[in-house]
Amino acid sequence: MHTSDTQAHGSIADLKSAIASEVGKIIVGNTPAIEGLIIALFAGGHVLLEGVPGTAKTLMVRALAAAVGLSFGRIQFTPDLMPSDVLGTHVFDLHSGTFRLTKGPIFTEVLLADEINRAPAKTQSALLEAMQERQVSIDGERHLLSDCFVVFATQNPVEHEGTYPLPEAQLDRFLLKVQVGYPSVEEEDEILARAGQQSGAPDLSQIAPVLSRPQLAAARAQAAHVELSGPVRVYIRELLRATRSSGLLMLGAGPRAGVHLLTAARWAALLAGRSYVTPDDVRRVLNPVICHRLVLAPEVELDGQSSYDVMDRIASTVDVPR
Repeated sequence: MHTSDTQAHGSIADLKSAIASEVGKIIVGNTPAIEGLIIALFAGGHVLLEGVPGTAKTLMVRALAAAVGLSFGRIQFTPDLMPSDVLGTHVFDLHSGTFRLTKGPIFTEVLLADEINRAPAKTQSALLEAMQERQVSIDGERHLLSDCFVVFATQNPVEHEGTYPLPEAQLDRFLLKVQVGYPSVEEEDEILARAGQQSGAPDLSQIAPVLSRPQLAAARAQAAHVELSGPVRVYIRELLRATRSSGLLMLGAGPRAGVHLLTAARWAALLAGRSYVTPDDVRRVLNPVICHRLVLAPEVELDGQSSYDVMDRIASTVDVPR
């Protein structure tokens, strides 16, 4: 590898550390979740965050947006939310005698779709075009979104009353599903200590942006130069095909899942300071990329197994390249 390549990849790893450090001024622990958000941000992919209430999912996304200097927007999804509440609508201007567009909260760079599964399918689908093509259609007119546009959606894994399951087509558009868990004993002590030193909500103004939009664009261009060897590509292919032939699943991973797995593995390598993907990089991002796309067989679901358990079992049957 050339010296310039080493410096470029090292700088991206340094950027990751700097972003994580700024987010850590507000968020205690949850290092794997924060790393997943950073991977998605650099990859330009969307994230579904799942965790019980009170695990700082919303605050984590707000802190990330502040650390990278991108505009932040939030939509609280509710059963009565309409697509126009997300996208915007044309309003008649009495003074000019014409209709003008009042843009919805989707016109931002980092969008938090809070409790996304509380809105009906019609409203959830308003996000599909934006997530896939970074554009929205309002009354037949196309409106482009920012090149930096990413969606971070949250959902509660244990509360089902008043919720609408996300359709498979929408789940498939999330690059990663990130689990946000409870803190460790030491982390909880730190959370309580910080809470005792402040009044009110955490102060996001203490976060200093460490990334500019040109830097983000330049960083994203690096992914194309990360080497993916033939054996590692075959490993990804065989992992995907193993999900489609498994009797444990009704629905395996599709081609988009493979593209997302390759993308996430490249960024896992880059953020680790390497210019090549290893099988460990693939395995590291496998469950966050794949598990939310799988549909378990009924008997497996009744047995209490999760998609993570099943994916681990399937992955153990696929030969790892040396």
